Amino acid sequence: MVGAAEKQAGRKLTPAEMGAIAHLYRGEIYRSTIWRTRLDTTTNWSVVTLGIALSITFASPNASVLPLILVGILILFFLLLEARRYRYFNVWRARARWLETNLYVPMLQHGDVDMNSEWTDVLAKDYLRPQYHVGLATAVGRRIRRNYLWILLIQAAAYIGKLVVHPAPLTSAAEFVQRADIGPFPGEAVLACGCAYVLSWAAIAYWSGRSDAERFRQRGSSSSSMG
Repeated sequence: MVGAAEKQAGRKLTPAEMGAIAHLYRGEIYRSTIWRTRLDTTTNWSVVTLGIALSITFASPNASVLPLILVGILILFFLLLEARRYRYFNVWRARARWLETNLYVPMLQHGDVDMNSEWTDVLAKDYLRPQYHVGLATAVGRRIRRNYLWILLIQAAAYIGKLVVHPAPLTSAAEFVQRADIGPFPGEAVLACGCAYVLSWAAIAYWSGRSDAERFRQRGSSSSSMG
């Protein structure tokens, strides 16, 4: 009975325990900052490679448009790499945010923290058995929404602009399709693949946004999940 009463009342943190948790929070903030920097690095790689492709493609009226298409493979690789890094970043960010909302907020508002609440069990299990808090598709969608949709739109706009103005201003829609020919591949197929390329990433970004909104609505103020 005494143990149950103590558990109901909540256990107070000793100064040593509070210091350990403070250092733990600092560590999570540091790790999330490091991985956030790595996200910026892959985005910079995508921007730089797209810039190089733009420079080559628009170097002269007779320059090939192929670099703008091939750079899409590199951008796709960087996107997947960044999504993987984001899943790591989200682990540290979620833990830091978990400590902020469940430990520091009650401490600042009420001067008291319930250490026997469910949130401590969730955090302990996350340290005991670390796992990603978001799937790869969700991570890809989030990175597209933040950065890559604009990169892909710039790539598509530059590709269309190249076909319109080089080697001479466009005179007809048929000529536009003809300029899109790449070796044995007809312009119709190339343009169709390009549209599918952009629309598929836009669809993933839209699905990810809807999924995140629904997840946040369902979670609300619940203390049963992180991420």
